Amino acid sequence: MSQTTQTTQAETAEPITIRLSNGKTLNFASNISQEADEIPIIDVSGIYSDKFEDRQAVAEKIREASHRIGFFYVINHGIDPKHAEVVFEQAKRFFSLPVEKKMEVYTGLVPNEFVGYHPMEHYSRTAAKQKDLSEAFNWAYSAAEDPEAIDKDEPGISIWPSDLDGFREGLYGYHTPLLQFARKLTQIFALALHLPENAFDEYTKKPEAGMRILHYPPQEHSVDDQNGIGAHTDFECFTIVTQDDSAGLEVLSKSGTWIKANPVPGSFVVNIADCFMRQTNDFFVSTVHRVVNKSGRERYSAPFFWGFDRKMLLEPVPTCVSETNPAKYPVMTAGEYYKFRANKAKDDEL
Repeated sequence: MSQTTQTTQAETAEPITIRLSNGKTLNFASNISQEADEIPIIDVSGIYSDKFEDRQAVAEKIREASHRIGFFYVINHGIDPKHAEVVFEQAKRFFSLPVEKKMEVYTGLVPNEFVGYHPMEHYSRTAAKQKDLSEAFNWAYSAAEDPEAIDKDEPGISIWPSDLDGFREGLYGYHTPLLQFARKLTQIFALALHLPENAFDEYTKKPEAGMRILHYPPQEHSVDDQNGIGAHTDFECFTIVTQDDSAGLEVLSKSGTWIKANPVPGSFVVNIADCFMRQTNDFFVSTVHRVVNKSGRERYSAPFFWGFDRKMLLEPVPTCVSETNPAKYPVMTAGEYYKFRANKAKDDEL
């Protein structure tokens, strides 16, 4: 969900340079992606075990993946796939609406927030010749839909289309179980960082828990000229992605190679985002990724973006700093960082 600029690839050995709005600059040799076995598939059923050693075993696998590549698949997560099916049906309903109807909930109507409709070919996350070939609808955390909310009467920030019965209900029908899963997964991340299991519990009572549905038409331009979504990093703690059965998600490895993150039936893709990278002093890797839809079909996905309470300070995790490895980032609240990055992402409208 963040902004990048990219130098175009020449027919030479010159590398492509990506400048991310999180301050990082990366180089890679080619836009061509490869099949590779670098993204692990982790069975997370053990996170529900009463035995600490079972939860710790999953945490150690997540620790390795989060440090090495920042991406992993999770299977046996316990969420009924029917919720995803409903969300994809609602996505098809919404994106088939006339443009003027979708623009009634244009994200530009909500300053400093990322909710609402993000139009097709409206953004340029890289310096490619063509703007990103995708459209999206974002919605935010709602206390009314959170079984563990502190104040269920707290107003939400989302905006909703009129005359689309069942749309909001269908989306929150999936958002709520993902919210509960993310809270559990946060405890496992605490174990992965060799902290007490409840170390982040105060951070997630009122979380940053946005979600989006995305539509990617089949892409005709080359990957040099256009992406579905250009290379970027996410800006919360971690993202839980539900893919349909059309490939397109790609991850930039530490070696500078684009790796295909093809759909794995029944799985989610989890990726580390920038807030966790900052808090872990770069021990966790917020990895650059993109979408290139060359499947020849319409592609839909539903990422869930999980972050901490906006009032909480993003202080460095104590197990990730030392005298020889001091903190690399200034301390700010999660809300300050979110506002900064949300506005940066909207500046992609070039």
